Amino acid sequence: MTDGGETLGVIFDMDGVLVDTGWAHRQAWFDVAAREGLPMSDEFFWGTFGMQNAAILPMLRPGISKDEIQRLSQWKEQRYRDITKTHPELAPGAFALLKDLKREGFRLAIGSSAPPENLDVFWDAHHLAGYFDARVTSEQVTESKPSPQTFLKAAEKLGLPPSRCAVIEDALQGVQAGKAAGMIVVALTTTRKREELAHADYVVNNLAELKAADFLRLLRNGGKPRTS
Repeated sequence: MTDGGETLGVIFDMDGVLVDTGWAHRQAWFDVAAREGLPMSDEFFWGTFGMQNAAILPMLRPGISKDEIQRLSQWKEQRYRDITKTHPELAPGAFALLKDLKREGFRLAIGSSAPPENLDVFWDAHHLAGYFDARVTSEQVTESKPSPQTFLKAAEKLGLPPSRCAVIEDALQGVQAGKAAGMIVVALTTTRKREELAHADYVVNNLAELKAADFLRLLRNGGKPRTS
């Protein structure tokens, strides 16, 4: 989509946005916690959802070594992939929105805290390379959300300034990262309550409520209105 001759972009988070996999990550974290004797609760899981494992694990085991972080991260992510491979479905409304955005000329990227192998489960199954112009996953950045690094890297790959990009997120850290990047942020209530996402520019229940016209309006109007 061009607005005044300038191309616009939309950057999708993956878990909880493009794919409804919060349940699978929850199961994987509880499994690794039970296996390793780590404390785990729903409050902790949802409070850290969207962050990289390297930021989460030191909270569970203070003083953990880099080797242990790598070992536990690999086990947890493999467990997650084993769970999701049984039904790697995209979130409701995902295909319709992707098609609408591409039809209107938007450039699209994925900006995820997950490793690339997790994205590949869905990337290959749904031929997502035909929709996305770029992807950023955990191995391409050094800072976890709420740092804006993931989204800034995605905008760079799209060849767009942050001000011409919107982010779709579900996690509090992701919303904070999008705002810190200077982007419009659309939040989904797939994993958090609406009132918890009030810092976002626009809040909806799921991708099925969004169209390309919404992103054009938000980027033109500086993010207003705030809620659907």
